[in-house]
Amino acid sequence: MTTRNNSNKWLRFLKRTILGLTVLIAFIGLYMMHPQFGRRPSGERLQRIQLSKQFKDGKFRNMSPTPQLTQPWTVALYDYFFKRSDETSPKHAIPTMSIDWTKLLSQSHGLVWFGHSSYFLRLDGKNILVDPVFSGSASPIPGSVKAFKGADVSTAADLPPIDFLFISHDHYDHMDYKTLKALQPRVGKVIVGLGVGSHLEYWGYRPEQIIEKDWWDQVDLGDGFQVTVTPARHFTGRSIFTANTLWASYVLQTPSLKLYLGGDSGYDSHFKEIGNQLGPFDLAILENGQYDLSWKHIHMMPEEVVQAAHDLKATLLFPVHSSKFVLANHAWNEPLERISTEATKQQQPLLTPIIGQVINLDQAPTGPSHWWRK
Repeated sequence: MTTRNNSNKWLRFLKRTILGLTVLIAFIGLYMMHPQFGRRPSGERLQRIQLSKQFKDGKFRNMSPTPQLTQPWTVALYDYFFKRSDETSPKHAIPTMSIDWTKLLSQSHGLVWFGHSSYFLRLDGKNILVDPVFSGSASPIPGSVKAFKGADVSTAADLPPIDFLFISHDHYDHMDYKTLKALQPRVGKVIVGLGVGSHLEYWGYRPEQIIEKDWWDQVDLGDGFQVTVTPARHFTGRSIFTANTLWASYVLQTPSLKLYLGGDSGYDSHFKEIGNQLGPFDLAILENGQYDLSWKHIHMMPEEVVQAAHDLKATLLFPVHSSKFVLANHAWNEPLERISTEATKQQQPLLTPIIGQVINLDQAPTGPSHWWRK
């Protein structure tokens, strides 16, 4: 009798487990249908992708072999959960400034940083926005990867009309569904890598708004503005599908300045190639933060960022990808501290503004501000 009762209990447990897993899978399936996960390229867009030299065996590829992890995933997972700094987030609200939009829009060459990889440029009469994330989160999972306290200094509604919007790739900390939906009516042109336009059209962007190009393609934006889509060493993916859209960096030539907009990238020879072919640059904006030795091929260490700036022949370096979200194990202020040390050592002029601070690029400071120590 006892054996039969134990058997019945086991069967009931198994049935409840199967039912629970079925409900969970169904819920996840329904949730994955949310528009924020975007849409896979298809039709004519997919045909263009398949003609790209970067697209092989159904996926986009980097110039060099690029494993996402450099050690077994079990080790990387253990390190992520059990070797985290106890200062990945600041203990208090970080220093920020209220954006003086009147001051910014009156400048010939102005810049404001929103934290992480989001920033606004006012260049030769044009408004330029890069990788905007204003929803307060960098994750599709509600309540996760929230912005640091005090870091949200702007909303999409605060922004003026945008002439050129650049999206480096489709990861959630660079391509935010809520933000881009809100901005759509006020965007002139959005420049993206191959395939990324499929998300934008799904979210209501008109085909004529989207400029979707491959690495090394050049586009005349008019009024003396030209962009070249250039390589990066990274990956993409918004759901279970990866590398079906192209990650990119951009070389932006204005009537009076040349800028490198780096997006996310591990260190590789493409920086030197871009510097030799299209440099030198008045300003290079490069990722610096959310790094780990486990994924060193897809994100740079701070010391590599300074080397990349040298490779690009950049007069001034502006490091981004820090100070707003926790995506790695290091202390929140470590990226800026390390790059300041290395830039000083290598005599690389460095721009480290406070989030929200309006910078006049014609008179930009060229040394570490150390605002993160305050």
